Amino acid sequence: MPFDNLALRIRRYSGHAQTTSDTRTTAICGIALCIPNTILPAHTPFHRQIRKPPLNRISQPIFALLFIATLIRMLAMLLIPLVETTEPRYAEIARIMAETGDWITPWFDYGTPFWGKPPLSFWSQAAAIKALGASEFAVRLPSLLATLAICAFIFRIGILLAGRTAAWFAVLIYFTSASGYLLSGAVLTDPFLTLATTLALLSIIKMYRDPECAAVWRYTLFLALGIGLLAKGPIAVVLVGGPLGLWLVLDWRAGFRVIPWLTGVALMLLIALPWYIAAELKTSGFLDYFIVGEHFKRFLDPGWNGDLYGSAHRYARGTIWWFATWATLPWGFIALALFFKRLLRSNSANISRQSNRSGETVLLLLWTLWPLVFFTFAGNVLWTYVQPALPPFAILLASVITRLSPGRVTGLAYAALVLPIGTLVLTLASGNANWGNDLKTEKSLVEYVASHAPHSHRPPALYYLGDLPFSARFYSHGHARHIDGKQISAVIEESRNLPSYVAIPNRELARPGMISTLNLSEPVFQNGRYSLFEFDRIDQKIAWNGGASSANESHESPRQVSSSTRPPKSPGLRSGGKWLPSMVGLLPLLHTQGP
Repeated sequence: MPFDNLALRIRRYSGHAQTTSDTRTTAICGIALCIPNTILPAHTPFHRQIRKPPLNRISQPIFALLFIATLIRMLAMLLIPLVETTEPRYAEIARIMAETGDWITPWFDYGTPFWGKPPLSFWSQAAAIKALGASEFAVRLPSLLATLAICAFIFRIGILLAGRTAAWFAVLIYFTSASGYLLSGAVLTDPFLTLATTLALLSIIKMYRDPECAAVWRYTLFLALGIGLLAKGPIAVVLVGGPLGLWLVLDWRAGFRVIPWLTGVALMLLIALPWYIAAELKTSGFLDYFIVGEHFKRFLDPGWNGDLYGSAHRYARGTIWWFATWATLPWGFIALALFFKRLLRSNSANISRQSNRSGETVLLLLWTLWPLVFFTFAGNVLWTYVQPALPPFAILLASVITRLSPGRVTGLAYAALVLPIGTLVLTLASGNANWGNDLKTEKSLVEYVASHAPHSHRPPALYYLGDLPFSARFYSHGHARHIDGKQISAVIEESRNLPSYVAIPNRELARPGMISTLNLSEPVFQNGRYSLFEFDRIDQKIAWNGGASSANESHESPRQVSSSTRPPKSPGLRSGGKWLPSMVGLLPLLHTQGP
């Protein structure tokens, strides 16, 4: 370092001493600045304090950004109706569970068990329905609470590895990433799986840093695995065991003796195995479909046609990396920019020397990359499979960002507003009636029927020609029914003295030759997919050329079971209130989510 610049640098940095007149502190500052990083590493607390001011002052902007993002997300949870297909499908499963009191078997429909997912998310959603009523906010609230728990785990890991400021920034990155923000208020199982994998990561880091830690942390790993088995199934063991196994091979200091393998596995099985046995005993065939079909055949066979509740999600192998680019928006591009900037400014040797290759860093890298590498070889993938990789990614990126200058750290923090602002704009813009009617939801149609019901204990009959949308089932509390074209005459005859409505797909009405003789008056209500008619306004002289095909999404007929396994149907639960105009742009992604 040239000595002619020493005085200037001493004056610049000595201002961070408690008193500027303290010549002793000034001298120490000057000497420390003359020591190269190879002698006094940058991670030394005193040296880091001298090189730049503390970053604690950016905590307040982070708090404000998190508060704003959370408020907007809760507003969206209140205003957005359940949009086909995934959200209303899972919401209806939870509603049936709450209605029937059957907490063992999730039911796809009355008489049809749902074998596609374990029950943890349905348990929480059904409990919320019991407490708050069958509303959008009730079924979405458990996902938000799971996300807040994930953020708490991220914060705890961040404090252990990178300090309080980086911990808060990691929470901000996770919550405001595209996938984290969208799933935080969606009726899906993925937040619960991510909750389990992040808790497992926290327990491993605690054991690594303190081999003599309390026994509760040693068994928390297996508690998390038990939760994962009830949230998503054996894939939770794969997502935790893969990076953990590689890490133990690469870093023997972690040791196998710290982890109570035998008693821990016994705890994991004690948590999850009773439900698996009970589910198989109640509806035989569950284990074969869920374990063999949903895990092995879906993974290996891109064209697997054994899905009982939808269809396979066939993409080219390696598509998971494309999903990761926008699942991490906007932070994924920021991470790439920082990486390439550092790569251009330093040669590979310098990067190797400057990188912190601690055992925790290696574990975080493995935890981030393992889901992407694993699902690279999957025959069926969804964008939500990226979710378990986001917590370690957020911690790694936050530890890099908070090493920058305070001004740059604060500037990058405002990238967190990208998704919340977009969500708010779309929510407000969707107040337009035309936009609201284009949403794939039947809430407004069902509420129209309910609002025009006579004062009687029996609600009006509502029929859907063709497939019955999941949102119609949820919002009608199971009262909506589907009929085909050949049943219309019989239904009209049965409904002579009862208020009844039929919803006919708009495509069917516009298709020539499908209805040869059907004298219809103007529909009493229309949305983007269906036209609603009253039965007493339909000419009873009907001829139908063939069965009606659905203008809605294709819902394959699920497996039917015997009537002995059908849960009893009890009176409907209270509704969650009137629908407000909703957001158009946030939830179309859920349309592609699988069962």
